[in-house]
Amino acid sequence: LINREIVAQEALKKGLDKRAEVATQIELQRQAVLINAYLQDYLKAHPVKEDDVKKEYERVKASAGAREYKVRHILVETEDEAKQITAQLKKGASFEKLAGEKSKDQGSKGRGGDLDWATPARYVPAFGEAITKLKKGQLTDAPVQTQFGWHVIRVDDERPSKFPAFDEVKPQIEQQLRQQTVNRAFTDLRAKAKIE
Repeated sequence: LINREIVAQEALKKGLDKRAEVATQIELQRQAVLINAYLQDYLKAHPVKEDDVKKEYERVKASAGAREYKVRHILVETEDEAKQITAQLKKGASFEKLAGEKSKDQGSKGRGGDLDWATPARYVPAFGEAITKLKKGQLTDAPVQTQFGWHVIRVDDERPSKFPAFDEVKPQIEQQLRQQTVNRAFTDLRAKAKIE
């Protein structure tokens, strides 16, 4: 502390605080301290309540879905390509082999199109909806279009979802709700401010 004070006094004597770049840094630090103090005060006045954390947990748990699926897919550019692949699969071709040869999904093609276990909510809506209509071992009759291209999908297995226990995810949910509270503070202040 003594060293800090001595050096700071010497910097002031030399007028270093008057240099543009130093003055800017001092002002930025001052603003950062004030912003942090304001947000701490705001969070103290608007605390995240346990009930809110539990409600958010239940909302996320419900949106995740009760079942999860082990899915494979082959992603191609056109509907015609996808239909040709579906026809080959129905004649007994290996899904894994065709995925490795034809799929443009670099993340899964090396694993035979395997996307591992996931709930439908983890996928884009059309894909997620398609897998919920399939039974174990079943293949989509028609290709499924998403913004990524055309998918041929097979559900390898399904099981009840394993959603983490409340205590496991409580800290993350609290942090998320605190961030939402901070965002609300910024929104409220911007609404009151005269910005030119």
